Formats: sequence, C-alpha cells, structure tokens
Amino acid sequence: MERKIRNLASLGTKNFTVYLDEVSLRNGRISKRICIDHPQAAAIVPFVSDDEIVMVRQYRYALRRETLEIPAGKIDRGESPEECIKRELVEETGFEARSIKWLYTYAPAIGYSNELIHLYVGRDLTKVEKKIDENEISSLETLPLEEVLGMIRNRKIIDSKTIIALAFIRPLV
Repeated sequence: MERKIRNLASLGTKNFTVYLDEVSLRNGRISKRICIDHPQAAAIVPFVSDDEIVMVRQYRYALRRETLEIPAGKIDRGESPEECIKRELVEETGFEARSIKWLYTYAPAIGYSNELIHLYVGRDLTKVEKKIDENEISSLETLPLEEVLGMIRNRKIIDSKTIIALAFIRPLV
C-alpha cells in the first residue's frame, strides 16, 4: 500500500482538482503520484427506434478534434447518476427517455483519477422543446446501431464510454 507523505502542489478548477503528492511506496522508497479528484459522470445510449441511436458530435480540446459520442455529463453535487443522465440527455439532444436502465459503472482513468462513469440505456424517447447547447454540441446524429458498431471496429469512434456502453448492448468482436 502506498502512503501519502505530503502534497507538493495542486491545481484546482471549477470541475476537478489535480494533486501532485509525495508518497511512500510498499518497499519504503519515496516517489511522486498525480491524482485527479474528479466528479462522477453519467452517459446514455439513447434508442430512437429498435436499431437507431442518437449520438452527439462535439469538439474535444485535448484531442484537438471533434468526436462522435453517446450523450454524457458530469454529476452535479447532490444529484444521482440517473438524475444526471436524464438532465444531460435533454440538454445535449432535446430528448427525454421514458425508460432508463443502468448498464455498468467503470473507472476510465484508474491510474490517476477517481472518476467513475455510470452507463445507461434509454428507450421510448420523446422530443421536448429544448435548445441544444451549441457551445458544447456541434451536431446530433441519428445512426443505425450496426453502423456505429462498424465505426468502432474501424477506429472512427475512440471514446471509451461509447465503446464500453455499446459493448454491453452488442458484442464488438
């Protein structure tokens, strides 16, 4: 087990804090660790029909490109993962899901972050009057599930939450 000796530096933002800590390793040696204290998130595979899903295209600054993903967002303080994904689905797509089912919860960056992402599937969607946040979402795309799975196999979709959620719905290999 590693033991924190002291915090060497930290950088706090509105959404997360990064810590650089000095730690004592199991063997007694001293090392440094970076840890990101990050809020949990929720994501959803929204089915508009039995074989079509709604996806969002958005620019990801760290990658310097747009990505195609399932709708997702961070969980606000005091909000449950299910409440979060209902809110995010409306904000990002303008749809509400009458049926939401939990799929899985995973840690996307287990080596340096405490973030957990809760994955859901949504069905029986209805459109609501809601303007999509154009600062966040470039476009919505309704695509056949088989086409999306092909895009994953062909490495056109690289987002982990999208790949993991869809792997629970249909085998990828």
